[in-house]
Amino acid sequence: MAGERDNTNKNNDTVDGSSISLNAWKILAILSCISIMVLYAETMLIPAIPHLIDDFNINYGTSSWILSSYLISGAISVPVAGKLSDMYGRKKILLLVLTIYTVGVVGGAVSTDIYSMLISRTIQGIGMSVFPIVFAIVQDQFPRNKIAIAQGTLASMFAFGSILGLVVGGNIIEYLGWRATFYSVIPVALLLIIIIIKYVSVKESSQILIQQQKSFNDYEKRNSVEDSMDKEKKLTKSMKEKVIANYNSVARLDIKGIIFLAITVTSFLSALTLAQSSGNIGSQEISPAYWQLVVLTFLAFASLATFIVVEKKSLSPIIDFKLIAKRPIVISNIIVIIWGFCTFAIFQTIPILVQSPVQVGGLGGNTVDAANIQLPFAITSLIFGPTSGFIISKIGSSKVTLVGAIVTTCGLFATLVLHTDAIQLAANLAVTGVGLSLLNVGQLNINSTSVSPRFIGASLGINTLLRYIGSAIGPAVAGMLMQTHPTVISTTDGISKNFPSSESYEFIFIVTLVLAAITVLLCMKILHNKKNKTVTMAGA
Repeated sequence: MAGERDNTNKNNDTVDGSSISLNAWKILAILSCISIMVLYAETMLIPAIPHLIDDFNINYGTSSWILSSYLISGAISVPVAGKLSDMYGRKKILLLVLTIYTVGVVGGAVSTDIYSMLISRTIQGIGMSVFPIVFAIVQDQFPRNKIAIAQGTLASMFAFGSILGLVVGGNIIEYLGWRATFYSVIPVALLLIIIIIKYVSVKESSQILIQQQKSFNDYEKRNSVEDSMDKEKKLTKSMKEKVIANYNSVARLDIKGIIFLAITVTSFLSALTLAQSSGNIGSQEISPAYWQLVVLTFLAFASLATFIVVEKKSLSPIIDFKLIAKRPIVISNIIVIIWGFCTFAIFQTIPILVQSPVQVGGLGGNTVDAANIQLPFAITSLIFGPTSGFIISKIGSSKVTLVGAIVTTCGLFATLVLHTDAIQLAANLAVTGVGLSLLNVGQLNINSTSVSPRFIGASLGINTLLRYIGSAIGPAVAGMLMQTHPTVISTTDGISKNFPSSESYEFIFIVTLVLAAITVLLCMKILHNKKNKTVTMAGA
């Protein structure tokens, strides 16, 4: 017992003190490798989208599901994995998620059609849920005043993984084929699982349940003993209610909310995919796809309404509407949805634009060209992601978010006007990447500083969930718009093939540009509200 007490005290001194232990650095290094691997595996496939369209004989709308299925799965699994890690231990759930992720990667490597690929991508998307677990483990290991160092390091690894995926993945696809990209991830994933089992030791949060139950029983005993004292009885009741609330927040998993959220997002994206093949409503012959579109649209709105009702009644909701009711948090969450939409609409569009023939407004490049053109976009994220925190400390999160929105808008406007030259397109994407990095970090800081420290984790969890939802919608809309003005041309081997026209790309860039302009207005609204509060406080 004494040895255990000494170890516990030593661990607490490490976390609460000013020094960072060697074990904390070791865990950060290992978990950073997970971030690199997952982001590498995601971005490596982006340049391969045109190859998958050809190999699986699918249209551009269907191809968007290669990204969207992964992101939907991530959006749903993030709150589930986070909750399970609180209930059963972070290390156990982290290993479970990584194992499932590895199965998805293997499935992607051996996929023979679009359906097996989408199933594999859905399983692989569960790997996205490692991020909140990784952040939680790292946060437990680092002193409170040094957590920003760990967060900045992990943010850098996200960007580094994206860069690695584009550079290495693009070359692997061009010379070895897209399946080789999956095979390159499998040994890394297996090695990380072994290393985590052997070298990562964390204090499991499942003990919270035992502590909460013990506290609940203690208050029950106190309530029965002090029943004759009204004042003490009210105090005990209040304390007991807090314990029950805390216990429920850990012990309950919102299964109904998860199901209805999954139905809402999936049916909405399915409706977008079918939108261009539904036929003319006014014609005598209406395509069967039209009726499917109607059913899916109705299902999306019905499940959304049900989801809202379920969440309002849930003791442990996925999205706590009371928590996000504050105006800054609402604006922050709208911005993060737009951020996800624009980022992944670009990921869906650029590889196809670069590898399409010049006759239809493309650049006539190959997979390596597509990766290289997107590389500046990832590099700017590597630079401005970690440094945004320093900028925020100088001028404030609201101003940084506004600057990010303005720069993003300028970058997307330049992309709309100048996207037929490789150098111009790469430069415009670099500007857009700077803006999106500042926008993302700024809105994240606004979100975390607008709630009580007690609810920061829950608020950021909702923010992450909405980010993934916006990210899933972006590729679906881009794929739909690529089908609005298809152009048929003959390839070099004499085969006729559909390609998006230059108008399709312009529509995509216009949509992202309009959304970016909306973020400018939202950021100005935040600044205006802050100025009004400052004036009111000064007058008081």
